[in-house]
Amino acid sequence: MSDMRFIIIGVVLVFVGFIILGTFGYNYQAATLESNEFGTCYEYSKNNPPLEISCSSKIFDQTLFFTLVIGFVGAGIIALVKGVKGDWDNKVKPEDMVGPGGKQDDNFERD
Repeated sequence: MSDMRFIIIGVVLVFVGFIILGTFGYNYQAATLESNEFGTCYEYSKNNPPLEISCSSKIFDQTLFFTLVIGFVGAGIIALVKGVKGDWDNKVKPEDMVGPGGKQDDNFERD
């Protein structure tokens, strides 16, 4: 049996990782190309002309961004594996069970 909570958390984390990558990834994909091919990096904005910046800082920002995305996706994969392999839901003590077959409350009166 699987642990559905970890499976749901895993799916959400992987989904969030891909959404972040798809939404903000275009800002961080050109740093390596600019530094390898041209040796200078630029910060682009819609209102101002390109501003020359340090390539190492742009590559550092790119590395942090992709580390964040890999962290979300990796945590999601770990949660998925733990959820599929987990049997935590099945390890409920008989006295903690509720519903049919569980322990009845002593104060409950039947008609």
